[in-house]
Amino acid sequence: MSEKHELQRSLGLIDATSLVAGSMIGSGIFIVTSAMARDIGSAAWLLVIWLVTGLLTMTAALSYGELAGMMPKAGGQFVYIQRAYGKLISFLYGWTVFTVIQTGVIAAVAVAFANYTAVFFPILENKLITIGTGFSFSNKQILAMISIVLLTYINTKGVKTGKTIQLFFTSAKLIALFAIIILGLYFGLKTDVLTNNFANMWNASKTVLNEDGTITITKLAGVALLGAAGATIINSLFSSDAWNNVTFIAGEIKDPKKNIPRSLFLGTLIVTIIYILANIAYLALLPMQGTPGSGTALENGIMFSSQDRVGAAAASMIMGNVGVFVMAALIMVSTFGCNSGLILSGGRLFYAMAKDGLFFKEAGHLNSNDVPEKALWFQCIWACVLCVSGRYGDLLTYATFASLLFYILTIYGVFILRKKEPLTDRPYKAFGYPIIPALYIVVTAAICGTLLIYDTFNTGLGLCIVALGIPVYYLVMNKKEVVK
Repeated sequence: MSEKHELQRSLGLIDATSLVAGSMIGSGIFIVTSAMARDIGSAAWLLVIWLVTGLLTMTAALSYGELAGMMPKAGGQFVYIQRAYGKLISFLYGWTVFTVIQTGVIAAVAVAFANYTAVFFPILENKLITIGTGFSFSNKQILAMISIVLLTYINTKGVKTGKTIQLFFTSAKLIALFAIIILGLYFGLKTDVLTNNFANMWNASKTVLNEDGTITITKLAGVALLGAAGATIINSLFSSDAWNNVTFIAGEIKDPKKNIPRSLFLGTLIVTIIYILANIAYLALLPMQGTPGSGTALENGIMFSSQDRVGAAAASMIMGNVGVFVMAALIMVSTFGCNSGLILSGGRLFYAMAKDGLFFKEAGHLNSNDVPEKALWFQCIWACVLCVSGRYGDLLTYATFASLLFYILTIYGVFILRKKEPLTDRPYKAFGYPIIPALYIVVTAAICGTLLIYDTFNTGLGLCIVALGIPVYYLVMNKKEVVK
């Protein structure tokens, strides 16, 4: 008689919180502030956008806590959506997560890891294959794929191994980030940079670097300001995403009805505080405006940091040229740890889909370590394909919009299930219901509407990726009927 394997509840509150924070902190906080500075041009509005991002993320996390307490099962958000809306919508969510959201983020984070490893090993920059101007394959992409395969292999050895890796890397990058913040404020506040940045802190403008090297600056006010803020917030939202991954591994968390809501709140709170403080440190060290390609980090400013690496520019102001290498090492740690959490949790979602007959059947089996090994390898293979394709950056742009739509649907599911299942046990109830969840839905819907107006092409493609799941769903269901 074969031994029956099942998911083991071996993760405590600290482990779950580590997964929330570790999955959120990747490379974004070290890069996206440059693009946001060009889009909004105001120190005050920049911090407001990061604050709104944090509040939205925490609001969503608190609402998810109710659903997590009701349904402490592997698969998390997939399970919540199915309970509220049925199989079609939950399949569309799983389809989008597999095709672009989870695997696309894994691929992009792996390439970010490889990009910063190349600071120490320039040979990684060598291109092995170049086809025209649209495709190239380099040593960096090979390293990115190797890192995905390695982390997948580690996570097949059991959830305890995965949690040890996650806890170590999350602790390391939190300590390093706090060091950057403390040192940045210590040295920055000795200068007048922060004071100058806040001299006209509410004067917003959009700065565009033209092909001929000239700069076009457009003042922003009223509707134009709100539109610009609504469009650029996608950068900070992407940097704060993946907090929901902890719900995917609900089947392996001790006392999930209490620990998942707590970990969601604690993890998102910690990261929100870190992100805002990191941006204040940037503003204390570097001027908002600058001159593109002028050479020094101080002259480039936040807007025109080399390759948008504002974190490296800030570190160079503290430690000189060695700061670039220190920051590169920090981002290597950050991205490697981030991917460990993404890979660990993503496999559990596809495992839940397979158990429901909506994914490859083999993904629904556990190995001798009580881990959905085949689901992890399916995820690994597709993430590596996205690394090779070189199109993962575009996929992420499409997917972030789609991800926001599913966040809205999931939180609206709290309202639906309150009406459909009023007597179901709810160990934790959504904070501020119904006002806070409703406010999240309204604000996030407004952001999505703004993105549809200001970035119609990419958001339209995001909707197309979701819609492509509809015929796939019916093909899957028809196949199941034929098998029966």
